Amino acid sequence: MKIKLGKKDKGDKPEKRTESLSDKSKFAIVESYKAARSNIMFALSADDNKIFAVTSYSKGEGKSTVSANLAISFSKMERRVLLVDCDLRRPNVHNIFKVENTSGLSNIIGKMVEFEDVVNRNVIPNLDILTSGTIPPNPSELLCSPRFVKLIEGLSDEYDYIIFDTPPIGVVADALLLKDLVAGFVVVLRERSTTHGDIQNTLESFKLADSKILGFIKVGCTQSKKKSRRGYYYYQYY
Repeated sequence: MKIKLGKKDKGDKPEKRTESLSDKSKFAIVESYKAARSNIMFALSADDNKIFAVTSYSKGEGKSTVSANLAISFSKMERRVLLVDCDLRRPNVHNIFKVENTSGLSNIIGKMVEFEDVVNRNVIPNLDILTSGTIPPNPSELLCSPRFVKLIEGLSDEYDYIIFDTPPIGVVADALLLKDLVAGFVVVLRERSTTHGDIQNTLESFKLADSKILGFIKVGCTQSKKKSRRGYYYYQYY
C-alpha cells in the first residue's frame, strides 16, 4: 500500500533545507503525514511498545526531517510525544526546531545532567524534544548502555509515543543497537539517491539483527510534467 506524501524539497541535500509541519503547511502535506501516522499506529497496535525509530541507509536522505514531521503529526492527536535525537555523531533535530543543543542525551547518559535539566518541554503543544547533547567519542557504547535503557524505560510511562531519530544504518550500526527498545523502524528512502542495492543491504541488515521494519517513507519522488502536482513523498507499508 502506498500513500502520497506532500511536495518534495528541491536540491540534493535535503537535510540542509528542512521543512517542518506548521499551521501554514499545505493541506496535502499535512494530510499525507496523517496517513503515514495512521499506518504506523496500525503497525504498532500489535505491540504494547509505542517506541519506534526512524533511520535511512545513507546520510542526507531526509530522516531527521521525517522524524520531526512524524513527531509533530503524532502530537496533533493530543498525545504526549517525545522526539529523541539518537544521532550522536551528526545531530540535526535541534536545527529543525531551533533549540539549544549544548547539553542533551549524551550528557544524561554520561551522568552530567538529569533529563529534566535538558528536555525541551512543549516545543509545540504535546511535543517534547531531547537533543543529542555533546558529541561523545563513544556514541555506540552510550546507546547500548544500561543507563540509556533505564532512561527510556522510565520515560515510556510519561509519554504516549517516543520517536528516535537514529544514524543511517549503512554508515554506522548505532540504530540497530536500539532494536530491543523499539517496536520497529521506519526507513526513509530518497528518489535518485537510495539505490536498489542500498535497499537490499538495509533488508539484510535488519534480518541479521532480527529487527522489524514498520514501513518505508520514500521522499523526493517526481511525477510526469503533464500532471499538475510536481512531486510527492510516499509512505509504503512493509
